[in-house]
Amino acid sequence: MSHVILAYPGNEALSASLAADSGAETVPVEFRHFPDGEIYWRVAGEVAGRTAIIACGLERPNEKAIGLFLLASTLRELGARRILLAAPYLSYMRQDRSFHPGEGVSARYFAQFLSGAVDGLVSVDPHLHRIHDLREIYTIPTRVVSAAPMISTWIAQNIDAPVLIGPDSESEQWVSQVARDANCPFVVLEKKRYGDRSVEVSVPDIAQLRDRTPVLIDDIISSAKTMIAAVQGVLKAGQRAPVCLGVHAIFADAAYDELKRAGGARIVTCNTIPHQTNVINVHPAVARAISELL
Repeated sequence: MSHVILAYPGNEALSASLAADSGAETVPVEFRHFPDGEIYWRVAGEVAGRTAIIACGLERPNEKAIGLFLLASTLRELGARRILLAAPYLSYMRQDRSFHPGEGVSARYFAQFLSGAVDGLVSVDPHLHRIHDLREIYTIPTRVVSAAPMISTWIAQNIDAPVLIGPDSESEQWVSQVARDANCPFVVLEKKRYGDRSVEVSVPDIAQLRDRTPVLIDDIISSAKTMIAAVQGVLKAGQRAPVCLGVHAIFADAAYDELKRAGGARIVTCNTIPHQTNVINVHPAVARAISELL
């Protein structure tokens, strides 16, 4: 086999799925910290002349970035022919421009960092807003997996008479695709953001959809403030308790518990980030995208 899979600690399920879908060998790694906090790696398998695929979602990137760089550098030192990164969640896409004097564009800087560490990247629904394509900032081959087909299938199979609700105008194109594939109607809320943890949403008149199950969809659930405001708005509008569906389950701090208390909503996420709400499996699609880079 010309390629091998290595799991960054915490990504063993992704690694196993990639290996099962491709028939590739998994190579164990030893990872630990020295007493001063520095990282130690040992690759316990043969990688010389082979393509090494690192399974490593990039949630909590400040904890992982140096370790990922050191692992990729170790693989290169050991003679790996190419190094590919399977990162279902791609961080540092939020600050995609300088909004105020004195700010940097961390999305571009992080792209330069990863482009220097690995030779190819696969991710799932990165937060593309003012940057419309990863190729605008990454200098390595990239593949973007859309979770929309898997989400549409899950909704069609599990939700009776759904109506999809997007949190803001930015979500309309994505939510409309999911709604079309799931053969159900959709609406989009109006959102005002007052800070990283303060948002306000307004719900349009959806009285004609009152007999349907609301499915609130967002790509990232981080502070969950948008979802919480949407849940409250939907309930105030007389709708039944909604399903909250997110691609990336960040759930910062107490966000998950706060969302659970918001109004009896069922919470469902894709498995781009390991979490107890993971229901929708996107790993096979990531494996197919990796095969394209191979």
